[in-house]
Amino acid sequence: MTMVDAIGGTRLYALKHIVPKTSARILLKLECENPTGSMKDRMALAMVEAAEKDGRLRPGGSVVEYTGGSTGVSLAFVCASKRIPLKIVTSEAASKEKRDHMAALGAEITMVKSPTGGTTKALVMEMIETARTLASAPGSYWTDQLNNTDQVASYTRMADEIWDQSQGTVSAFVQSVGTGGSLRGTSTRLRDHNAKVRIVAVEPEESAVLSGRLSGSHKIEGAGAGFVVPLWMPELADDIQTVSTATSIPG
Repeated sequence: MTMVDAIGGTRLYALKHIVPKTSARILLKLECENPTGSMKDRMALAMVEAAEKDGRLRPGGSVVEYTGGSTGVSLAFVCASKRIPLKIVTSEAASKEKRDHMAALGAEITMVKSPTGGTTKALVMEMIETARTLASAPGSYWTDQLNNTDQVASYTRMADEIWDQSQGTVSAFVQSVGTGGSLRGTSTRLRDHNAKVRIVAVEPEESAVLSGRLSGSHKIEGAGAGFVVPLWMPELADDIQTVSTATSIPG
């Protein structure tokens, strides 16, 4: 058994005291129980192992990625477990704690300046191009999370966990959209179980591009790239809700 074997199998918890008496039953998937405290551990492992299997990532090679934080921490954990060098492109829009976590796990960090201090389309595009340059080095494998479909299968497994743990009683699924991979994989699989499951996507109010509004700067890490991400499938969402930075980050 290795450290990556601890990924997944997280509990499903029913809220009891902080919901209105008239509320439907609300279940939380406790992805904080993954090794780095994030569901991104699932997708990081899926992307790396798929590349190892088909030869895109060869023995002795390194991994490259751009990230707002959580994916980078998860990749750092997976790569440290597998003794794979990792180069991360990020910015101060990601929390210092996440940047420190990546570095502590052995990632080599390249910083890109955020003029607004938040996440914007321009910042993400600059991070992508920086990662592209780093990935041109011999032996490098760029996971390219916004375009990488290898991650989707890891979220179909999460959907199966949710279905089994709820005894097949899921009627709606709500999730924020970052790469779009988790919403895509989870909702597609839940609808394999029950075609009537309602899917609600959530995005930052300040950059509600999935809702057809203008791109802007926000500080909700892991969501809202500022443009319609390639893995986004609009036909999957029955509804799109927005949430502001101030609401999502109390205090």
